[in-house]
Amino acid sequence: MKGKLLSLLVAAPLLAAAALAEEAPAAEDAGTIEEIIVLAHPLGREGLAQAADVLEADELERKTVDNIGATVGNEPGIHNSSYGVGAGRPVIHGLGGPRVRIMEDRIDTLDVSVSSGDHAVTVDPFVAERVEILKGSATLLYGSGAIGGVVDVQTGRIPQEVPERIRGAVNLRGNNNGNGRNGSFRLGGGSGSIAWHVDAFAREADDYDIPGFAESAALRAQEEEEHHDDEHHEEEGHHDDEHDDDEHHDDEHHDEEEAQGRLQGSGLETRGGSVGLSWVGDRGFVGLSVSNLDSDYGIPGHSHDHGHGHDEHDHEEMGHHEDEDHHEEDEHHEHEAESAPIVDLEQTRIDLKAALADPFGGFESLSFRLGINDYEHVENEAGEAGTAFSNQAWEARAELTHGPVGGWRGAFGIQLGDREFSVAGEEAFTPPVDTSSAGLFWVGERSLGRLGLEAGLRYDRVEHDPAGGSSRDFSGGSASLGLIVPLSQGWEGTLLADFSSRAPVGEELFSDAPHPGTGFFEIGDLELGHEKARNLAATLAGRGDRWSVSGTFYHTDFADFIYQAATNEERSGFDVRRYAQADATFSGFEVEGRLTVAEWGAGRLDLGIFYDRVSPSLDISANDNLPLMPPDRVGVSIEFTSDRLRANVDYVRAADQDDIAEFELPTDGYNDLRARIAWRLRPANTTVDLYLAGRNLTNDEQRLHTSVVKDLAPQPGRTIEAGMRMAF
Repeated sequence: MKGKLLSLLVAAPLLAAAALAEEAPAAEDAGTIEEIIVLAHPLGREGLAQAADVLEADELERKTVDNIGATVGNEPGIHNSSYGVGAGRPVIHGLGGPRVRIMEDRIDTLDVSVSSGDHAVTVDPFVAERVEILKGSATLLYGSGAIGGVVDVQTGRIPQEVPERIRGAVNLRGNNNGNGRNGSFRLGGGSGSIAWHVDAFAREADDYDIPGFAESAALRAQEEEEHHDDEHHEEEGHHDDEHDDDEHHDDEHHDEEEAQGRLQGSGLETRGGSVGLSWVGDRGFVGLSVSNLDSDYGIPGHSHDHGHGHDEHDHEEMGHHEDEDHHEEDEHHEHEAESAPIVDLEQTRIDLKAALADPFGGFESLSFRLGINDYEHVENEAGEAGTAFSNQAWEARAELTHGPVGGWRGAFGIQLGDREFSVAGEEAFTPPVDTSSAGLFWVGERSLGRLGLEAGLRYDRVEHDPAGGSSRDFSGGSASLGLIVPLSQGWEGTLLADFSSRAPVGEELFSDAPHPGTGFFEIGDLELGHEKARNLAATLAGRGDRWSVSGTFYHTDFADFIYQAATNEERSGFDVRRYAQADATFSGFEVEGRLTVAEWGAGRLDLGIFYDRVSPSLDISANDNLPLMPPDRVGVSIEFTSDRLRANVDYVRAADQDDIAEFELPTDGYNDLRARIAWRLRPANTTVDLYLAGRNLTNDEQRLHTSVVKDLAPQPGRTIEAGMRMAF
């Protein structure tokens, strides 16, 4: 594997450098590089037949908050797996975790966010220039980790052209909820054939305010019921200790009721930055960037005892250890109430990018990407170092775009990666695992009269080598066929059928310990096989001068879907969840539209609306609902834009989620009302936006059913934010 990486390192960048050396361009010729910039899909800006979304410019600036999951979490078909404001990953069409790849400039973020909901994604949305989202399987381009979709955060940290003058932006914002402060800047410039980039950012916030209790009403009701059951049990067999136990529980119950108004452990302090340098020629570029991230953030709801609803057999099985364990857990909870765990995260990343136009006959472009990451974080409790996570990883990919062959224009590619993941400490839920991967792919498109046709093939091989255990390797393929049908009056229909497969990740195979981040004792299964999916998606989209509308329906049949099966077992104070496989289906749709209702002078008033829904089910005889599935949502927006003034109001209603998995609690629906008004100034060669914004203006209790801690950590209450953005 390392030999293959060296071959790529030598071939792609040196080939580009050799070509560039033939003729150094003048500074005014640098703009010709734009034609070979490769975006998220080598054949098109929006993935052709695949449902996609793009956030950029003013829209991205308006929607950027907290983390990447929260930033895209109100887009149609996308939700946030929120773990407070410090961590959050996107959930696309009901699929999240290892099924959604999050990338930084087309290379995986190479962090450990897929292993637990409380682990942060290490690409910060405040450094993004553009966010591209592929909804549905993107395994052809990015491997088995993209069976549910891709979110690519494009940062511009490696310049691809030499700007005519120094360009930059400064962002400053602050809010009243948790006293949040945020600042960032970016600068880019160059001369001759050299371009450079510098950026830095810093964020701080205290624990944020919430409108009610930290614990949900459903959880508090369950705990009250369990308390009454315990009292009844004590009356029958533990009369001598009844008074002391009741007194302890009353104190504990009082502490829980006092946990309201503010979410303990939700603060954060994050800082980072990067430096990038590129050599740009008339046919391509070679660039390098080095970035660093240092973050300390709280883990709200992080608990060593989330277990509820155990049967009598479980308690008997615990035997004489019950009283001792109960005493130890009580001491821990008292200690935990005083100080929530803090994640101390550090990352250094090196990125290399190169591209070359017309590398040789018959081929239009060659692109190369390499990311090398040194990641570690420690979960500190009460000021003492706890569990330590380390991830030493790299990923490389090369794409070669060819001209028409038999009517097909396309791209060949190779992708390689290696990940050395380890967890050390009392909460180490999986052994150290070294994972290597390799993939080969081709994607192409052609015209059939007025019709467009796209197709693709991919082969992947993944190997997991755990410390002190037997290795597992997986080989699988993916294929897709898409049809684009232009219709009359600005309408277009697309139909996409694909087969994709996903190899189990190391945590699904080798876990065998308590996992406080999820609140479960997780047990992997070494016999897990490939997860396979057959997907059909249809999209109808239309656009006119004053309107646009788009609707997508999708249906996915999974064979051997990997999930955590609930059990009636308890170990070390945790409910046991065992990784298992069963067939499953995911059906859903999303629709969105936009209408310009009025125009006058330089002003325009737009009305937008969206609705999304997903209905998953397991093919099992018992409860066939899957956990953490998003509810139905409807959203309405009103936006006014003019040369100087920009204002918008966004409202989202999330429905109740009552279709719940075994041992899962239902989640009440909520309202999310947001508003923003910005005034734009234009001093010489500079644009300055001054704005005032509000989120959760109704101060509703918002609990995201896609969050593993939704019953312990609600979203922030009413938040008022003021800020300034200057671009030059």
